[in-house]
Amino acid sequence: MKDRPIGIFDSGVGGLTVYRALHDRLPNERFVYLGDTARVPYGTKSLETVERYAIENSLFLASLGIKALVVACNTASALALPQIRQRIGLDVVGVIGPGARKAVEVTKGNSEPKIGVIATEATVASNAYFEAIRRASGSASVLQAACPLFVPLAEENWISEPETFTIARKHLAPIIEFEPDALVLGCTHYPILRDVIGQIVGESVKLIDSGEAAADEVASMLADRGLASDETIEGPRRLCDDLDHFYVTDAADRFARVAERFLGSPPSRIEAVEVYGGDGLGIGG
Repeated sequence: MKDRPIGIFDSGVGGLTVYRALHDRLPNERFVYLGDTARVPYGTKSLETVERYAIENSLFLASLGIKALVVACNTASALALPQIRQRIGLDVVGVIGPGARKAVEVTKGNSEPKIGVIATEATVASNAYFEAIRRASGSASVLQAACPLFVPLAEENWISEPETFTIARKHLAPIIEFEPDALVLGCTHYPILRDVIGQIVGESVKLIDSGEAAADEVASMLADRGLASDETIEGPRRLCDDLDHFYVTDAADRFARVAERFLGSPPSRIEAVEVYGGDGLGIGG
């Protein structure tokens, strides 16, 4: 089991920021990533549909012999983690719980902590982060705000454009008024805009990357379970190197282009597959 890869799935490309966090935190591990680009976005789908997609993706990755699964998609993390765990029988880590717990941890010294959450409209509507934060802290005040335009800005690499700052100020206006101690970046795309967000909300606000928080929890889980790899990979690891395998359900060329924008290099190994049909097993595309 120790030598098996860690599986990661997302509804599309945003989960690449979670892959980067895991890669940085666990340089001796190998990763298998699935981007369900044929069925993105998940946020507009029904609960039943999201559960079905998430289970199919999880079964596909489990069929590849992974030792643990990271659900990088916020929507699937909010709606389908118990069903995934039941079906695949492996350790499963989402992004919402770790991000919420990290926000509570960094504000625990405050008598009346204030935590902001920015996410997609679907994730905000689910109240998943709000509930996870309140489970971790009975005293924290929480304000959520949807930032729907952050996703296309990140994917188009509009990081330094004046329009990006204008849009960000408008999206973040309620957060600025709230004056949080910490702000959870509750969408996998948002770390791409971290510098923009940080400039607008101010240096005093601690930004919480849910992907980095999830990577920390995966590292602890592997150590506790005795599943951490014994292999020491020689030389510096490179993001998207040939030790990691990427699968997509559509638009492999576009995925590779966005991966290069997000990570600095395109995947060395990328393959198109189908994962739907009830058993979640892949069919080469």
